[in-house]
Amino acid sequence: MRMQLGTLEISSPAFRHGDRIPEPYSVDGEGHSPELIFAGVPAQAKELVLICHDPDAPMTYGFTHWVIYGIPADAKGLRENCGEVYISGVNELGNAGWVPPAPPPGHGDHFYYFQLFALDMSLGLDPGLNRAELLAKIDDHILEQARLVGTYSRS
Repeated sequence: MRMQLGTLEISSPAFRHGDRIPEPYSVDGEGHSPELIFAGVPAQAKELVLICHDPDAPMTYGFTHWVIYGIPADAKGLRENCGEVYISGVNELGNAGWVPPAPPPGHGDHFYYFQLFALDMSLGLDPGLNRAELLAKIDDHILEQARLVGTYSRS
């Protein structure tokens, strides 16, 4: 199952849309980033952007787990624990790369939005943008977007 807006799709063999993210992809496991699969990229797309964000984190604007851009439009996805393959922005900790789910114990389910954006042009952005900076840069260039949502909680 996947959620889609337009023809663009994002899914994962690790979990289905709306389901719990398996422990190996969290701070309670190995903390690897999950494999992601992209499909239905519009023919006119020139670049893809991926952001993973937890709006339920007890912070003013939530917690951004992953920011990746400069992904070629013909990419079929990201392999598990992909590391630094494309241009990395910074997560909420101010670092490049994936931060695994780690909600506060007893805080209930957190929802992790893996947002995929197809852009109408390659923007040639420098590394190190945070979520807000990146969204401002891509806002006028988004052709389509899709999301995959997983949950995670700790007792």
